[in-house]
Amino acid sequence: MIDASDIPYLPRGVRVHFDKVRDGWVLLAPERAITLDGIGHAILSEIDGERTFRAITDTLSAKYNAPAEDIAKDTAGFLGALKNRRFLEVRR
Repeated sequence: MIDASDIPYLPRGVRVHFDKVRDGWVLLAPERAITLDGIGHAILSEIDGERTFRAITDTLSAKYNAPAEDIAKDTAGFLGALKNRRFLEVRR
């Protein structure tokens, strides 16, 4: 679970990359890759390792004119899955 005050970040060796072969965004880690849809890319584009989860979801909510609660719920699920697969870490 990701809390509002957690600071998500991509650990060393993990990065968002535009793959010309796939013609889309991917999340790369050593010997692993995940193809990102537009929503996944939008979320990961906001992660800078300095802002809290709440600040990220507030930014996404304003940017896409969507309820903050819905954005937070969906984003927490996505980032939680990435954290479980070690594509993401959080500082508390």
